[in-house]
Amino acid sequence: MAKHKGSMIGYARVSTTGQSLAVQEEKLKDCDKVFKEKRSGLDGKRPQLKACLEYLREGDTLVISRIDRLARSTVHLHQIAEDLRQRGVELKVIDQHIDTSTAQGKLMFSMLAAIAEFETDIRKERQADGIAKAKANGVKFGRKNEFTDELIEEMRQKRSEGVLIKDIMAEYEISKAHLYRLLK
Repeated sequence: MAKHKGSMIGYARVSTTGQSLAVQEEKLKDCDKVFKEKRSGLDGKRPQLKACLEYLREGDTLVISRIDRLARSTVHLHQIAEDLRQRGVELKVIDQHIDTSTAQGKLMFSMLAAIAEFETDIRKERQADGIAKAKANGVKFGRKNEFTDELIEEMRQKRSEGVLIKDIMAEYEISKAHLYRLLK
């Protein structure tokens, strides 16, 4: 049986459906096959990444535009990289000029992975600080309560008269959890 020649397999991802994959697709145009998806890396559910990783064979090279398109964290990135290494698959990151087929590429890969995680942590801290500041300034988060005090009192009255929870839920078109919160 002839040994697999090796293909260039691309993976492109944007975080939201409103973003375009066009820039990444252009960078991956020389790949033999490109897996694409529009999903956040944080939810962990990336079916196209899973399919891409399963598709790769010994001798292939996984090509991505930037390191942060591939993994949720440094640990996750290193898990993917180690899996690829064990399977004889190289990793090429276009924007950061990383090619794990070289010693320098492996070193640069590790350094950039650590920096990417650090940047993500800093961004999360800033976001948390912004939310805390907004709350301190009286900004309310979450959905607005569509039920007035009168409607809530009406629900309480019905419940005290023995009306079943399921009937109140149906009448006001709310979930059981939401109804119990309102009745508290």
